[in-house]
Amino acid sequence: MPSSISSSDMPGSSVEPVFERPLPVLGRSAWLALVIAIVLMIAFEAWVRSEGVTPSYRNSEGFWAEQRRRINGDAGNGWVFTGSSRTMFNMQLAVWERLDGRRPLQLALEGTSPVSVLEGLADDENFTGKVIVGVAPGLFFSGYEYRRPAIDRYQKESPTQWFGHRVSMLVEPYLAFYSYDFAFPVMLRRQPLPLRKGVELNLDVRKLNNMERDRNTRMWDKVANDIEYRDLARSIWAQNWMPLAKLPEPVQERILESRSKQLDRAVSATKKIQAKGAEVIFVQMPYEGHYATSEIDIAPRELTWDKLIEQTGALGLHFKDHEEMQGYWLPEWSHMTGSEADRFTAAFYGLVQRKLTAREATGGKQ
Repeated sequence: MPSSISSSDMPGSSVEPVFERPLPVLGRSAWLALVIAIVLMIAFEAWVRSEGVTPSYRNSEGFWAEQRRRINGDAGNGWVFTGSSRTMFNMQLAVWERLDGRRPLQLALEGTSPVSVLEGLADDENFTGKVIVGVAPGLFFSGYEYRRPAIDRYQKESPTQWFGHRVSMLVEPYLAFYSYDFAFPVMLRRQPLPLRKGVELNLDVRKLNNMERDRNTRMWDKVANDIEYRDLARSIWAQNWMPLAKLPEPVQERILESRSKQLDRAVSATKKIQAKGAEVIFVQMPYEGHYATSEIDIAPRELTWDKLIEQTGALGLHFKDHEEMQGYWLPEWSHMTGSEADRFTAAFYGLVQRKLTAREATGGKQ
């Protein structure tokens, strides 16, 4: 007797037929889908370029990490720029290189206090050069770090992230639509769709610049030449702003606490850099319009900038104190056009050299 009996072996049972369905052959369909995708991509690229956009390197986290690693190589004893977006836009690497003979390293991050970057340089034994630190008061003394993931990326970038960045860099110089401002979710979010009652939508910062292979940054021409686009940028900067005195008391207390904390951090990092023979130069670059009110409201000079320079003993250059830093066009109140940035960088380089020479002659005093 068999050890087991299946239902098909039992009297009266019937075997249900099994139908085998052949897999579809996708040869033509796949090629058709590919052709459609390419046509759509070309059409989208053409539309983006019709808006005045040209290909540019993406200001990605991997890009910043790549440049930061150059400190470990041949850039550690040279000039380094850090700060927020004003330092990115206004400091032109080619102009500085022409005057100094050596190209600086651009480590500024938009919307981000540079204090953490300064602390990283203080702890990095490979950095022995000179660092120019842009101080946008509202950001610097708040400790706000919109681009904190870039700093973290440098500290713990995975091999996969490194490889993805390298692949991305191969196509970035050729595709105008490969920009954060033209990502589909971003474009969808800024469509004038009706909002639910009680919902307010903050406008995202739009494309303002083009970036080169070493993070040298220049303002996008449209910001300067298109009045409507320029006004849009201004409205984004000013949205939701309230004077410090009108904010809820707990918010005011947090702001004042943060101001003190960031000052202490900056002073500590600066002294550590100075102790190893490196130089720190703080700079407040020009601003106007809305920022002429908001910057001094959130971080009064006598309570922030003046204390920073006094407690660090570092060279401090404020645009209100030096003619060389005045008289530049800031289309959207905060950043210079490319040609103005060229002019500013040249004038600022001369100012820095004169001030450093004077400090040496007076034993390190301003």
